[in-house]
Amino acid sequence: MINREIHSVGLDVGTSRVRCVIGEPSEDGKMNIVGIGEAESRGLRRGIVTTTEAVADSIRKAVGEAERVSGLDIQMATVNLSGEHFRGENKSGVVAVAGMGREITEEDMERAVESASAIQLPAGWEIVNRLPQEFIIDGQDGIIEPIGMSGSRLESLVHIVISPSAGRQNLAKAINRAGLEVEQMILEPLAAAESTLTDDDKEYGCAVVNMGAEITSLMIFGRGAIQHTAVFPFGSMHFTKDIAVGLRVSIPEANKIKHLYGCVASFLMDEHERQQVIEVTPVGRTETRGLSKEILCDIMQPRAIELLHHVAHEVAQTNAQISSGVVLTGGGSLVRGMVEVAEQVFDAPTRLGFLEMEYFGGLAEEVQSPEWSVACGLALTSMRSRIREYNMGGKSPTQKVAEWFKKFSGKI
Repeated sequence: MINREIHSVGLDVGTSRVRCVIGEPSEDGKMNIVGIGEAESRGLRRGIVTTTEAVADSIRKAVGEAERVSGLDIQMATVNLSGEHFRGENKSGVVAVAGMGREITEEDMERAVESASAIQLPAGWEIVNRLPQEFIIDGQDGIIEPIGMSGSRLESLVHIVISPSAGRQNLAKAINRAGLEVEQMILEPLAAAESTLTDDDKEYGCAVVNMGAEITSLMIFGRGAIQHTAVFPFGSMHFTKDIAVGLRVSIPEANKIKHLYGCVASFLMDEHERQQVIEVTPVGRTETRGLSKEILCDIMQPRAIELLHHVAHEVAQTNAQISSGVVLTGGGSLVRGMVEVAEQVFDAPTRLGFLEMEYFGGLAEEVQSPEWSVACGLALTSMRSRIREYNMGGKSPTQKVAEWFKKFSGKI
């Protein structure tokens, strides 16, 4: 039985674009995308809010468009967490099983995760995600769901992600200013993984590389869980700046050239294409000058190799097995030749992260692109947790808020 009242909203607040996706559950277990909207982003630098009102304005535009498409009025959204200061660490914790007959309860599981999370945090930092990798019962490892099993000693292996709390708080303020509640915040690469990876990808090992405008994030999966997280302070904006400097054009002009003609793999171009001429207008001039596509590729290719090397070096240091290869998501992955160059740099099968169509229906074809992977993953995560709550007879956050307001307004 599908609850038609469940609607989930994914809000991807990026440095260059804000994207909003509204979903509802369908009979076949997919999430039907019923609303989409995007707007140019303002007031963010490297994933951090610099001007609250500008960010709120961009959010209003994207959400307004999604509301028009869906005919729905939305109050809360699941939002991406991004920024260059995230750090992921693997920790373990042990607890004694206390219950009757030594049967492990949800409470034991929570205590084990708590015990792993007892870490010293730098001043002003907080834990943003506790992601259990596996549990060990009396030395037996590889257990994913320990509730109901028997044992006397429960150990948890947990991937903990920490970051400065100000970044999250300021993003929440901007979203509230735009008239929305924050349902939950989810790490950007985790959201991208939700919409683009299969269970097999997570089981056999793969790396998700989410390339934004100013930030690239990496998440490595293996044995069905997150094994490693890293963030790099660079993105596709580096190409734009290189083009602007190399060709002496403005940033908007450089961005246009990148989108229309950019290529980072010279071996994809034949002789005829290399000689093709692009007209560019240098800053402060009215006359245009010609430039071959080969010269543009010569500017972009070394940068692509350099950026991908940083990420590949991080992957190599973890000694992770990525049998399912590398999945590139985010707008930066769309530059022509990125997949081919990444395949060589990582020495692993590489693909673009398109939406996994077994999870999505409705308007999914409209957003079938790596740049929508985060927004769709956020909406999907929200929908799954709401359905879980609904099935458990629990009250959703929305119902709780509504009830609290009723009580509150009754007092006034």
